[in-house]
Amino acid sequence: MKKGFYTIMSAQFFSSLADNALFVAAVEMLRTNGSAEWQRAALVPMFALFYVVLAPFVGAFADAVPKGKVMFISNTIKVVGCLSMLVGVHPLVAYAIVGLGAAAYSPAKYGILTELLPPSQLVKANGWIEGLTIASIILGAVFGGQLLGARASSVLLSFDMPFIDTGIDTAPEAAIAFMVVLYGIAALFNLRIPRTEAPLQPLAHGTTGLVREFAACNSRLWQDKLGQISLGMTTLFWGVSGNMRYIVFAWAAAALGYGTTQASALAGVVAIGTAVGAVVASATIRLDKATRVIPLGIAMGLLMLVLNFIDRLWLAVPFLILLGGVGGYLVVPMNALLQHRGHNLMGAGRSIAVQNFNEQACILGLGALYTILTRFGVSAFGSITVFGLTVAFIMWLVGRWHSNNLRRYPEEMDRLLAIARCDKH
Repeated sequence: MKKGFYTIMSAQFFSSLADNALFVAAVEMLRTNGSAEWQRAALVPMFALFYVVLAPFVGAFADAVPKGKVMFISNTIKVVGCLSMLVGVHPLVAYAIVGLGAAAYSPAKYGILTELLPPSQLVKANGWIEGLTIASIILGAVFGGQLLGARASSVLLSFDMPFIDTGIDTAPEAAIAFMVVLYGIAALFNLRIPRTEAPLQPLAHGTTGLVREFAACNSRLWQDKLGQISLGMTTLFWGVSGNMRYIVFAWAAAALGYGTTQASALAGVVAIGTAVGAVVASATIRLDKATRVIPLGIAMGLLMLVLNFIDRLWLAVPFLILLGGVGGYLVVPMNALLQHRGHNLMGAGRSIAVQNFNEQACILGLGALYTILTRFGVSAFGSITVFGLTVAFIMWLVGRWHSNNLRRYPEEMDRLLAIARCDKH
């Protein structure tokens, strides 16, 4: 791997660590404020909101500006979101601002990989990036929970700034203030990310031009015989995984009687399995063989249903690791294949923006559905059943779609797979 890759990994780790710890702190802030459970569930779709709204613009922006600079600006926006939460802005609105920063960050983070590395290293690079991201999810969830504990929060609240009343008086507020430090560390790494030789692509003129260009890119990727399969798989995977972040909290409360701190550790357990699956996939699957993992999507959906029957910690931990492992092994090769096709079709930043739009629209839609179900009293068990059956069925449809492409367009599929085996961009 090139030297710049490790700088990207470091920046991603600290930014993602703060993102996930902040989610736990925001959940607890809403809980201690006496907010209804549906508002806590709404954190997930609110984070996804700007991914969908700004999708036509963030990808083009990432291709028009050096990606290290884009990542630095994005982390600054996340800091603004944290500070907004501390000065009294409603946590849902402030968390949406953090989502705005994340929406701008993602096309640059993934797009630079296709500029820096040859296709033969994309699966491996994605394995490391996803593995590190998932490690940050594990540590972020656990770290956020521990910051809310009596010992850590008392230490944080004991710090006073001379002559300044910060107004930070509760454990969630202290934890959120600490996130600003983590985002600052990530920003320092952003400034060290090297400029690649890939030419910058100027922005189209005007909002209408960008929307039209984005719509064309979205259509182009959905029409590609390999791109459509990887896009369909990753869209559904992240749609469900994004919402499982909160569903695990609700399930842990219902099945095990856990509070926020304890449930955050279980959210980290899922990520442990995902990290293992991601690393194994990066070492064993080539880019042109990525579609072989499609059946695991069906298995992942069916495994989710088993969660309804687990009410003991000693059963929950290995099962959540298994569930995460299946997901990690599935998503890494699909993600790499999608990046590869997108880079060849339209440029790295624009393709990642298309990917984010579809994935976050799925998170937004499923999150809105879960929020509505919660608002009307549907239990976590009922929501898990709906999600699991939906995943299994749609993953089966995607598998049928791919089989149909192989049968009807053999020459085109052979051509695309040959490109995937070639290290020329």
